[in-house]
Amino acid sequence: MRADRVFAYGATAGLLGDLILGDPRRGHPVAAFGRAAGAVERVLWRDHRGWGALHTAVCVGGAVSLAAAAGRVVRPSRTASVALTAAATWAVVGGTSLGREARAVGRSLEAGDVEGARERLPHLCGRDPQALDSDGIARAVVESVAENTSDAVVGALVWGAVGGVPGLVGFRAVNTLDAMVGHRSERYRRFGWASARLDDLAGWPGARLTAVLAAVAGSDPRGAVRAWRADAGRHPSPNAGPVEASFAGALGVRLGGTLSYGGRVEHRPVLNGESGRAVGVPDVERAVRLSRRVAWLALGVSVAGRLLASTGVNRRMNAKGCTS
Repeated sequence: MRADRVFAYGATAGLLGDLILGDPRRGHPVAAFGRAAGAVERVLWRDHRGWGALHTAVCVGGAVSLAAAAGRVVRPSRTASVALTAAATWAVVGGTSLGREARAVGRSLEAGDVEGARERLPHLCGRDPQALDSDGIARAVVESVAENTSDAVVGALVWGAVGGVPGLVGFRAVNTLDAMVGHRSERYRRFGWASARLDDLAGWPGARLTAVLAAVAGSDPRGAVRAWRADAGRHPSPNAGPVEASFAGALGVRLGGTLSYGGRVEHRPVLNGESGRAVGVPDVERAVRLSRRVAWLALGVSVAGRLLASTGVNRRMNAKGCTS
């Protein structure tokens, strides 16, 4: 079976597995990678960019190498190749768990249980929940759903289309490593620099595709494009900016503004501020539904892109064969 069809069948099965089962409750491969990366960090940590780059190369390179080796082992079997792609897709995407956590916070807010929502919010994002009221929590959830639609679903599918199972695994390794050491703190300011920059590069195509698909799938395509063009560049993150701005326009809400992480207050630009309204509790469910539509559209785009690329390669090879 051709590699493009292996990816098409396997990625579709894996995304369906995520829809039905969510993340594995025990023995999650991403958690295992995190433990291994932590062990490598304990050996290599120095307050130096070079040692951080080595840590990134060892962790990401090791994960990609293992995935490539697994792919070579199953390559003779079409069924095993599809199964490996499906398992890898299921393991690295997290759209269903993202939606479940967002809806859990939303249900608490709908019931008027702000304290319960505050307790649940850290499962979804790193905001300081005690500083947030009901609408502030809802805004944090919508922003997290938007950003994680790119990080937890679309980006992985894009790199899966490019590199198969190693692409899927490599993207998740980069994203996980950034979450572990890529944030700005005294310990990781230099050591985590390489992981943060690599995550920016790896996330670039998925973030732009997410922004495009949010505009297509949202209730206000023109508003999404307008907010993306006007406000994305003002966001401190090169990848979260387009995604959050497009979601804001697609949902007709305002995102961004003042927020707090680990006791540190940040004043971020308001996204879709001219035409958007304040986020309300019902917008949590709207954001989750938009995220799910974007995920399935991303699967279609990724599969189509892989098929078209493979067809183009085959045509060029056949043309060379005819002229030689």
